[in-house]
Amino acid sequence: MGKFDLFNKFNSAVIVLNNNSDAVFRNYVFKRIFPDFDNVKKFSHKLNYNVCALVSNDVIVHSPIAQAIASKEDFSAHVTYQNANNEYFYYDLNAVKKGNYTIIFFTDVTAKINLDGLITKTQNYQKKINLLENENKSMAKIKLQAQSQAMKLLLLNNISNIIRESIDKSVILKSALKELAQMFGAFRAYYAASLDGDKFLIQETFEKCETKKEISFDKEIISIIRKGKVSCYTCIKEYKEAKPFKETVQRIILPIYHFNNLLGIIVLSTKQKIKLDDTLEVLDGVSSQLGNAIIQADLYKKNAQMVKDLTKTLEELKDTQLKLINSEKMASLGQLVAGVAHEINTPVASIKSNNEIVKKLISLMPDSETTDLLKEVNDIDTEAISRINRLVVSLRKFVRLDEAELQEADINKEIDLTLDLIRHETKNRIEIIKHYGKLPPVKCYPNMLNQVFMNILVNAAHAIKGEGKISIDTNYKNDKLIVKIKDNGCGIREPDKIFFAGYTTKGSGVGTGLGLAISQKIIEKHKGKIEVKTKLNKGSEFCITIPGKYET
Repeated sequence: MGKFDLFNKFNSAVIVLNNNSDAVFRNYVFKRIFPDFDNVKKFSHKLNYNVCALVSNDVIVHSPIAQAIASKEDFSAHVTYQNANNEYFYYDLNAVKKGNYTIIFFTDVTAKINLDGLITKTQNYQKKINLLENENKSMAKIKLQAQSQAMKLLLLNNISNIIRESIDKSVILKSALKELAQMFGAFRAYYAASLDGDKFLIQETFEKCETKKEISFDKEIISIIRKGKVSCYTCIKEYKEAKPFKETVQRIILPIYHFNNLLGIIVLSTKQKIKLDDTLEVLDGVSSQLGNAIIQADLYKKNAQMVKDLTKTLEELKDTQLKLINSEKMASLGQLVAGVAHEINTPVASIKSNNEIVKKLISLMPDSETTDLLKEVNDIDTEAISRINRLVVSLRKFVRLDEAELQEADINKEIDLTLDLIRHETKNRIEIIKHYGKLPPVKCYPNMLNQVFMNILVNAAHAIKGEGKISIDTNYKNDKLIVKIKDNGCGIREPDKIFFAGYTTKGSGVGTGLGLAISQKIIEKHKGKIEVKTKLNKGSEFCITIPGKYET
C-alpha cells in the first residue's frame, strides 16, 4: 500500500505535487472528475479564480495551482474548472503543505452554486408575481375611472357604475343588458360574441333566451355592424335562424368594439317605437365603455390565472428545493456513516479479538493484585468495545437509506436511537425525562421521523445555556400518534417564522434555517402536523401528531 493510497477513500478529488510541481499521486475521485488531466501545467490553465485577479503579468497571481505551490503555508481558494466540453464546475481548493509535498483537495460545490441560482430564479419569479399584482391593481383603477361625458343621462351613469364596481365580464354584460332593456322597453336582450366570418355566438342574456347558440344576419345588417354603427329596424325575425314573431317588432343592434376589433353585438327586441336620434350619443358611449370593460375583464382574468399559476409554481419550486437539499443531505450522510462504520469496525474487531486473548491469558495467571488490576482493565475494555458497537449500529439504523419504504416502527425505540446519537450534546449537562406511553407499531418512514426528532432535540439542546431539562412524552389516542418534546431553554422570539426555509435563530454560519422547514414537510408527508408553543426565557414545546396508519 502506497503512502498516499489513503486518499483513495476520500470523497474529494486529491492530487499530490512534489517540489518540482510534478503530480506524484491522483486519487480515484480526481481521475474520475478530471479524466482529461495530462500534466499540471495544462491542468492549471483550465482553473481560474471565481473573482478576476488584478491586472498583472505575474502568472502566479492568475493561477490557483501555481499560487498553492508557491505558498509557504496552507492555501485555500474558490475556483472554476472548464472541461473539454466547455462545461463549468466549481470547487473549493485547499492546499496543505506536508514536507516536500503539496497536497491539494478539490471539493465540488457546483450543486450549491446551482442551488443558489435556483434561489435567485425563485426570487425573480416572486418579483414577476409582484409586478403582475401591481398590473392587476392598475387595471382595477382604470376600471374605476369615469368614462362618460354624459353623466346626466341615467343609462350611461348606471352602466358606468356597473363597470366601475365589477371586473367580472358576465356581471357587467348582464347588468348592462338589464339597463338597456329597461330603457328601451325590450322583452328580449342578449350579447353575442363575434366569431370568424359573419357568425355570432349568444353568451349573455336578460330574461329568457337561448345561449351558446350561433346566429347570423343578412348582408345589409352585417355591413352596418362592420362599420360600427347602431341599427334600428322593424322586423319579423331577430336573426336568420330565429322563428318569426307573431307581429312586427323593433330590433336594435349595438356593435361593441375595442379600437378596430369587433368584440360582439348587443341585440334588443322591443314593441315600442324607437327613435335613435336622441339616444345615439348614449349608445355610442355605452359601446365604448363596454368594449373597454370586456377587454379589461378578460385581461384581469388572464393575469389573475397567471398569478395563480406562478404562485403555485413558486410553492412547487420551494418544495422541490427543500426535497433536493434534504435528499442530498441524507444521501451524503448515509455514505459518510457507511464509510465511518466500516473504518471503525475493522480496528474494533482487532481490539475485540486481542481483548478476548488477553482475557484467556489472565485466567491462566495466578491470583495476585496485578491479576485483579488486569481483569478490571480487561472488563473496562470489553464495555468500551460493546459501546462502540452499539454506537455504530445506532448510526446505521438512523440513516438506513435502504429503508425508504413504509414500515411499522416502535416510535419509543426510534426516539431512544436518536437520543443515543445526540448524547454528546446532552451528556453531563441536560437531563432527559421520558414519559413513554404504550404505543402500537406505527406505519411510517422511520428514517424520516428520526430526522425530525433529531432536528427538534438538537435545537432544544442548543436553546439550553448551561444545565437544563428536556422532557419527551409519547401517547396514542384516537388512532393518532402524539409526540411532545419540551425544553426549558431560551424560547423562540418569532415562532410564526420557524418553519420558513432560511429562517434561523442561531448565529451566522451555525444554522442553515432548513431543519424545521424540512421537518414540517416530513410530517406533512405523513399526513400529520407539527406545532410549537414557546415563551421567551421559559422554553419551547413541539407537538407532533400523525395518523397511526399511513394512508396514501
